Amino acid sequence: MSRTDTLSSPGPLHAVEIAARRVSAVAMEISAGRPVVTASAIEPLPTGAVVPGLTFPNIRDVDAVVGAMGRAFDRAGGRPTRVGLVIPDAAARVSIIRFDSVPDRQQDLDELIKWQVRKGSPFRMEDAQFSYVPGAAVGTAGREFIVLLVRRDVVEEYESICSRLGIHPGLVDIASFNVINAALAAGSEAEDWLLVQVTLEDTTLAILRAGNLIFFRNRPAAEGSLEDLVHQTAMYYEDRLGGQRLGRVIVAGGETAGDDVRRALEARLGVRVETIDPRGAAALRDRIAAGPEILDAIAAPVGLLVRDRIGQPAT
Repeated sequence: MSRTDTLSSPGPLHAVEIAARRVSAVAMEISAGRPVVTASAIEPLPTGAVVPGLTFPNIRDVDAVVGAMGRAFDRAGGRPTRVGLVIPDAAARVSIIRFDSVPDRQQDLDELIKWQVRKGSPFRMEDAQFSYVPGAAVGTAGREFIVLLVRRDVVEEYESICSRLGIHPGLVDIASFNVINAALAAGSEAEDWLLVQVTLEDTTLAILRAGNLIFFRNRPAAEGSLEDLVHQTAMYYEDRLGGQRLGRVIVAGGETAGDDVRRALEARLGVRVETIDPRGAAALRDRIAAGPEILDAIAAPVGLLVRDRIGQPAT
């Protein structure tokens, strides 16, 4: 998500995503002022090695995940000392909090947001790590804030995989925010648009307006069909968010988000559905294969690496 300052400091040139079924590593450089992916690698994970969730241990087979990450970095040019880390959406809770007026003091704003988030938290705030960024303006003095809440020990599980390989995870963020970053870096800000990120485990739907997140929902796959979730989202967009028509729909999720999913979304929403393509955010070295599944797998790591360049041309 644009300007997301989620859990730590910016600036890595390597990123890795730990998803439920794969580890994806990306190396990047800045060439003539442009981000270029110099290497990438994807390693599968055995079923059950990573089980994303808010309130329970996520890494069930540490050795399998460490091995996959090590192999991915070895194939992607070597192991860096510092890396950006992408974790699953289901490991965190995202809230959009609206204030009609915003406190002048940063400390007061921190406490107000913390108080709001505490009411819906499934765990104690003492056990939580949270961050927030400003969203859309509300009237003349108000603003929405995008808040990310995660249990500290869950973050530490993912970070520990990097640490086992001698890699420092200097920045941690969730997958969908960085798929959004990849799309924003390619210029997807002019119209209201929808991201649909589908995995075997869950579905995330996010709506952006003028580069600001105005809707976010993550649901386990068992909680309803994609068609129902999209229908509910479209109704909410029209009835509660003043939406007229989505200008663009981007779907992510690799082989899970196949042709049937895209056709169903096009029929329901009446707009052409695209698959995520991070090449608008960062060029790929010629030798890097660019099939749809690879582009999908590297989209979130690329989005994390270019997030501070959003608003600048990515050509």
